[in-house]
Amino acid sequence: MSVYDVVILGGGVAGCVLAARLSEDPGRTVCLVEAGPDYGPDVRAWPDALRDARALPRDDVWERHVPMHRVRAKVLGGSSCVNGCWHTWPSAADHREWTDLVGPQWSAAALEPFRQRAIAQMELIPPPATELSAFATAAVDAARALGFAEVDMAATGSTPGYGVPLLNAIDGVRWNAAFAYLSAARTRPNLTVLGDSPVRRLIVRDGRVRGVVVDGRAEPVTGGAYVLAAGALGSPAILLRSGVGPARHLKEVGVETEVDLPGVGANLSDQPGVFMPLAPTPELNATLAAQQAAGDLYVSRVLARAATAGAPAGGWDLHILPVAGPPLFGKLPPGQYEAGISAYLMKPASRGHVRLHSADPADPLDIDPAVLSDPDGLDLATMRAGLRLVERFADQPAVARWTRRTGPSPAELTDEELRRRASVYWHPVGTCAAGPDADPDAVVDGEGRVRGIANLRVADASILPTAPAANTQLPVLAIAEQLADTLRRTL
Repeated sequence: MSVYDVVILGGGVAGCVLAARLSEDPGRTVCLVEAGPDYGPDVRAWPDALRDARALPRDDVWERHVPMHRVRAKVLGGSSCVNGCWHTWPSAADHREWTDLVGPQWSAAALEPFRQRAIAQMELIPPPATELSAFATAAVDAARALGFAEVDMAATGSTPGYGVPLLNAIDGVRWNAAFAYLSAARTRPNLTVLGDSPVRRLIVRDGRVRGVVVDGRAEPVTGGAYVLAAGALGSPAILLRSGVGPARHLKEVGVETEVDLPGVGANLSDQPGVFMPLAPTPELNATLAAQQAAGDLYVSRVLARAATAGAPAGGWDLHILPVAGPPLFGKLPPGQYEAGISAYLMKPASRGHVRLHSADPADPLDIDPAVLSDPDGLDLATMRAGLRLVERFADQPAVARWTRRTGPSPAELTDEELRRRASVYWHPVGTCAAGPDADPDAVVDGEGRVRGIANLRVADASILPTAPAANTQLPVLAIAEQLADTLRRTL
C-alpha cells in the first residue's frame, strides 16, 4: 500500500494548483485523486466539447439536466473545463471583509503576488476585439452613456465600471487548469494522478485522517497530510459522509459523528441573477450569424459592475451582463439568436445549505442555494435596483438599435415571480467557511486547517466565508496558490 506525503482530494481548479506546486519538491510525494476522468497529457486528445471555449459543456458533470445550482464538474480541471472562462477580481471591500473574518493573509496586498502568479500560469488574456459582437459593442456604448468608466476587471483596487474579463481561452481553445498546471508536472515521478476515483469518505479516528475510501480501490489511499479540494458542493459532502459536520444532521442520515462542526454544509452562498430577454432585430441576427460563421461568436464578452445605495464603500454589488448568441439552454432555428441583459446580485445576504439525503455517495445531495430569501428582503431590493439599471441599458440608443424590449418590466415582478425567474451565476462558496476560533460556525482557519482534525485542510471555494463581488475562479486560484505556498513551507 502506497503512503503519500500529501493526498489531494479533488482535481478541480484548486486541486490542480496544489498538486503542481507541492510536487515541485522532488522529495515530497503527492497523490491527486479526481472523481472524473483524466483525459491525459495530450491537449489534442481531450474531447472537443471540453476544448471549445465557446461552449458550456455538460457531459463531464455529476448530474445532467438539472438546475444550474446543482451543476458540478466531474473531470480533471474541474469547473475550468465547463464554465465561461471568465476571470475578474474582488473589490477592496471584499478584502476588508475577508481580513476581518479570516485574517491579514486574505488582504489585497497579501494575495497580490498570488493573483499575479495565477494569471501568468493560466495564461489569462483579454478577449480579442474580433470576439466582441455588435451587441457587446453596443453595451459598451450604453455603459459609457450611463456614466460608467472603463476599468480593469481583473486588477486589485479597481472600481465600479465596465470592461472585459481575462479569459483562460487561447485561439478558441479552453485552457483549463489541468492544462495550465499539470502539463509540466505530470512527468514528475513523485506525482500520482488518479482519475475516475470518486471519494466515498475519509477514515477519521482520534482527530486525524487515517486514509481515504475511494471507489474502485481495494485499499484506502493514505498519506501524512490530506487536502480536500472538491469544491463548495463536494467538499462539505465528503466531510459529512466522514462524520465531520453538524451532529444532529449526521444522526438523521445514519452517520456516526467524529467531529461536531455545525458549519459544514451551512452558509451556502451563490450570486442570483434575473435575465431580461430582448428581441433581436433581423440586422442583429444577421451580424451574429456572420460572426458565428467566422468562428468568433461568444455570447458574452463585456461586463458592467455597479454599486447600489446598499453597496459597501470601495465596492459594488451588481454585475450587469449583456449576452447575445446561441441560447445556453434549448435551441433556436438557424440564423436566430437569443439576446438580453442579466442583473446578478454579487453580495447576497441569503444563505442556503448542502446536506446529505443519506450516507450513500450515489444519492444526490440536498442542495438549496435559498436565493432571494433573506428575511430582511435586502436581496430582493438590490435585485430590483439591478433590473431597473438593466432597463436603462436596454433603452440606450446603442442597444435599442439592435434589440426590442418584450414583456413587462422585470423590476415590477412580484417577489415570488422574481424568485422563480432567478438563476445563479454558478459561483457557490461558503460551505466550509474560514473564520476565527471564536466563531462556532467556522470550519477552517485562514490556512485551511479543519477544526478538530490535525492533518486535514480544505482549499477551494467552500472556504470563502462570503461571496466576492467577482467571478470566483481567479480568487480561488490565488488562494490555492497562497495555501500551496504555505504548505510547501510547513509540511
